[in-house]
Amino acid sequence: MCNLYSMTKSREALTAYVRAMRDRTANQPPLPAIFPDQLAPVAATSKEGLREVTMMRWGFPPAGGGKRPVTNVRNLKSSYWRGWLEQPRFRCVVPATSFVEYTDSTPKVAHWFGLGDERPLFCFAGIWRPWTGVRGKEEGTHLLFAILTTEANELTKPIHAEAMPVMLTGDDIDVWLEGSTDEALALARPFPADRMKIVLSGPREDVGEAA
Repeated sequence: MCNLYSMTKSREALTAYVRAMRDRTANQPPLPAIFPDQLAPVAATSKEGLREVTMMRWGFPPAGGGKRPVTNVRNLKSSYWRGWLEQPRFRCVVPATSFVEYTDSTPKVAHWFGLGDERPLFCFAGIWRPWTGVRGKEEGTHLLFAILTTEANELTKPIHAEAMPVMLTGDDIDVWLEGSTDEALALARPFPADRMKIVLSGPREDVGEAA
């Protein structure tokens, strides 16, 4: 997955879609271009057991040091990810309306993938963690998230052959947030290509259709 997606629906639509009981995003505006290290709405289970939407920053700290955030969970067997994946509390879903893959060949062109021209909501499967340090020029404790990737499907492969994000809709959102490790990881598979389309090519943001 290339490091760019959008979330252009309203707070109310987002909260209803993920069936959250609490929204802590305040006045979150439409986000036509979300890049690594930016804040974005994420749904997860609170310590009290409530599903809530809150703002988190995209990218885990790198395992071997360095400053570049790790945005994608590629190797699900890695010990770096496994502890978070095995705890439902640290699984999250990342609401989105489209995402970018750039062409593998040059010139690099941004292709936005979604579920339709109206930009219906869907979610990425993700994990989150608290982390203390400096992010976004702010020092303190941050909530960080990363997005799972899987093999490319028939629609995304001609653009970017390596991988695509793990996409969730409907009851799969509940399974990812509440299911066993085996049930959740079984969802780490390519999304059906016939349920997707390229909704935009070229720009580095996707305004979509607000709702």
